[in-house]
Amino acid sequence: MSFSMNVKKELAGNKYESSCCKRSLLYGMCIFGKSFSENSISIQTENESIAALYAALLMQIFNINTDTKISPHGRNFTVSVKEKSDAAKLFKAFGHESGGSLKINHSNFDCEKCANAFIAGAFLSCGTVSSPEKDYHLEFTVAYLNLSKSLLTMLEEMELNPKYLYRYGYNVIYFKESETIEDCLYLMGASDAMFEMMNVKILKDFRNKANRRANCETANIGRMVNAAAQQLQAIEKIWKIKGRDYLPESLSEVAVLRYENPDMSLSELAALCNPPLSRSGVNHRLKRIVDISEEL
Repeated sequence: MSFSMNVKKELAGNKYESSCCKRSLLYGMCIFGKSFSENSISIQTENESIAALYAALLMQIFNINTDTKISPHGRNFTVSVKEKSDAAKLFKAFGHESGGSLKINHSNFDCEKCANAFIAGAFLSCGTVSSPEKDYHLEFTVAYLNLSKSLLTMLEEMELNPKYLYRYGYNVIYFKESETIEDCLYLMGASDAMFEMMNVKILKDFRNKANRRANCETANIGRMVNAAAQQLQAIEKIWKIKGRDYLPESLSEVAVLRYENPDMSLSELAALCNPPLSRSGVNHRLKRIVDISEEL
C-alpha cells in the first residue's frame, strides 16, 4: 500500500466527537468530489473505506441514500446520491445556490476544528501525497478555478504556504517543503503519517551525511595514494641516478621510511622518525624529495 493510501486510510478511520466536524468532513468530500451540483453529487475513489465513509456520513447526517458502482477491474468506487431531489437538498443544505460560482462556504464551520476536518475531507476526495522515501510533494487536484482559489486562500490563512499550478485541465494546489507537508498532515489528523514522514526524513539525512563522509574519505584516500605514488617515483629516480647516499640525512631517513611503508599516512610516518616529527614536517621533507627529483 502506498504512503498516500496509508494517509487516506488513517484519515478515514478517525473518529470525530463533534457532529459539526463530521459535517465539515463530509462537506470537504462532497465539494471536492467527482460532481457537486443540485443535479448530481458523487465521489470517485480507489479506497473502499473512503467510499464506505462517504455513504455512511450521508445517511447518518442527512438520511440520504447512495448508490455505489465498482469499475470492471475493481479499482475504482463511484458513490453517488441516488435521488436528484436529495442532491438538490444536500447542495442547498451546504449553502450553495444553482448558477453561482463554486466556492468554499465558511458558514458550514461551527467550531475551530471544523476547518481541519474539511481539509481532511478535501484530501480524501482529491488529494495525494508522495512517499517521503522518494520526494516531498502533497497536492489537491481541483476541477474548478474559483474553488481552487478559495482552497488556496483557506490554506494560506492556516499559514501553510501553498503553491498553485494549472496542469492538464486541472487546478493543482500543492506543497513541496517537507515541514509544510508535515504540518498539513498533522492538521488533517494524520499524525501517524506525519511521524512516519519525520522518521524517514531523519533516516535520509543520516544516510546523506554518511554518504558525504564516505565520499570525503574516499577522496582523501585517493589523494594520499596519488601523493605516495609520486613520492615513491621520486625516491626511486634519485636512488637510480645519484645513489642512496645522495640525499642529506634528514631527507634520507624519510625517503627510506616512505619506500618501506608505501601505504602509511603522513602521521604514521612521522611517528616512526627518530626523533619523531610532526605531520607537516614529514610532508615538507617529502615535498623537498619530489622537488629534487624534478631537478635531476
